[in-house]
Amino acid sequence: MKVIVTGGSGQLGREVVKHLLARGHQVVAIHHSREPLNMHGVKWVRLDLSNGYLFEDLVWKEKPHTIIHCAAMTDVDACEVDKPRAWRVNVEATRSVVRAARAVNAHIIYVSTDYVFDGEKGMYKEADTPSPINFYGLTKLIGEELVKSSDVLYTIIRPSAIFGSSAGKKGFAEYVVERLSTGQEVRALVDQYVSPTYNVFLGEAIAKIAEIKPLGVLHVAGDRMSRYEFALKIAEALEAPKTLVKEARTQEMSWTARRPRDSSLDTSKARALLGEFHDTEKAIKLFVEESMRSK
Repeated sequence: MKVIVTGGSGQLGREVVKHLLARGHQVVAIHHSREPLNMHGVKWVRLDLSNGYLFEDLVWKEKPHTIIHCAAMTDVDACEVDKPRAWRVNVEATRSVVRAARAVNAHIIYVSTDYVFDGEKGMYKEADTPSPINFYGLTKLIGEELVKSSDVLYTIIRPSAIFGSSAGKKGFAEYVVERLSTGQEVRALVDQYVSPTYNVFLGEAIAKIAEIKPLGVLHVAGDRMSRYEFALKIAEALEAPKTLVKEARTQEMSWTARRPRDSSLDTSKARALLGEFHDTEKAIKLFVEESMRSK
């Protein structure tokens, strides 16, 4: 099977590429600002997705069976500050992906987010009504609607709080490891709940989804926990003193954009389809080991 992966050099995209290759698929990976990884068997293409016609030309030439759309502007505060750029990257680029998929009758896998929900109840199911409270969540929801309203086969995947080693801006989990491994305190929220999702396990799940092509929306994420509980689990895996993890609350944060209070996801539908795709304890252990090796 030939697959095009957008955002192929990103935190999630590179894991999707690795797992597709391991399963014997032909991969064309798009990168833009981040340099591609040296992976044998991948055709890397440098391309700005905001120039949609370039991507559509590439898809027409390659004629993939599946397009996995991982590329996105995911910095929540940056999306709030630079809305035109967020719209170009998260909405207009998705519109181009849909047009391209339609032209070659390809299956789309669109990676969305738990931030399409307002966070008022948590443990959201696929059928729950989205209601984003920040511009990032809005752009991703509009992307979902562009995919749904097209006449192509699609799977929309919603993860939550993706963590793993990254080539760009450090995420919360990397920040926690960096601080705790040097004996420094970490403040973590006791009143914000997510479903932390390990990029390696998510990449593997997406590769499987590309093969079985389930249609509709799937929540693919880890277990529900507060940011504070997540930091404590990282401390345990690091064998660092848990007393270094201090409680913090959302009203203390100087965020530009609002965050959902509880955007955790119910993943029972995905587990029924894929089996137990995400072991949170194992995920944190592997992540910590990888982080310490790279120091």
